[in-house]
Amino acid sequence: MSVTIVRYQTKPERSDENQALIEKVFVELGATRPAGLHYASYRLADGVSFVHVATRDDDGAPNPLAEVEAFKEFQRDIADRCELMPDASGASLVGSYGMEH
Repeated sequence: MSVTIVRYQTKPERSDENQALIEKVFVELGATRPAGLHYASYRLADGVSFVHVATRDDDGAPNPLAEVEAFKEFQRDIADRCELMPDASGASLVGSYGMEH
């Protein structure tokens, strides 16, 4: 299993647009249901920070998120929407209670 966590901050005037683009990703994921992908996105309380958490069951397989058209659209102009650019890092699960992983 691989885990990737991405955090970034949008420009305040672009935060709602960013959220709308993310919501479209989840609509498409719900329709296509790519196997082995577990994905969540959070808008933090400051209203401009976002965190995305993606886990994949098969580390060696291509990332199915890269094939999602709505995700491609979300990424297209991310630099224009951001104050702080996305920072992605791998992560290792230390513990979990009541959460899927």
